[in-house]
Amino acid sequence: MTTIQVDLPTGPTVVSADWFSGGNGVTVLVAHGAGTGKDHPFLTGFTEALGGLGFSTLRFNFPYVEQGRKMPGPAAHAMSTWRAAVAFARAQEPGNSVWATGKSYGGRMASMAVADGLVVDGLAYLGYPLHPPGRPEKPRVEHLPAIAVPQLFVEGTNDPFIQPISQFEEAVASCQDARVVWIEGGGHTFEVKGQKRPASEIGASLAPIVAEFTRR
Repeated sequence: MTTIQVDLPTGPTVVSADWFSGGNGVTVLVAHGAGTGKDHPFLTGFTEALGGLGFSTLRFNFPYVEQGRKMPGPAAHAMSTWRAAVAFARAQEPGNSVWATGKSYGGRMASMAVADGLVVDGLAYLGYPLHPPGRPEKPRVEHLPAIAVPQLFVEGTNDPFIQPISQFEEAVASCQDARVVWIEGGGHTFEVKGQKRPASEIGASLAPIVAEFTRR
């Protein structure tokens, strides 16, 4: 485990991270969802599977997790963390392309940072939280059309964060360069009713989808 310094609007802090050096020339950064941290089995399974495919990976926490809080802090803090994580990854392997991925909240924060000027080669969302469950009138989409790099939405068809799906499809259509990979029957954590699998196995199953996306 390593640490990354993050310069927040309130002053500098550090977050924990796990860096793995692969050999295929591509680095994938992985951020956690709002209610978890970097060591959630879904994320460790996903990241380890990417490592097995030759990718360099960086999995990291947001500051509020380091501070022992359960609720995310200001979006500006998460965006600053994304900038610091990308800078750290580029310093480790300057020749690599860099792709940002995140589970739910972590992916949305990456998209906001990129819309605000953060430079990456592409974005992959593992369950983009289009709106709070049952609140389709509160979409989180204003910034998506400003993103010029490719975007991949990996989504479960039963995810309550993107219902109705027609609204989600409109959001994707508003993007400059975006595609969707559907997980049939999947919920927000890609669980499928009647199919009991460990979270690590579910996460690992999504790695080939993201791997293929980076080869476009």
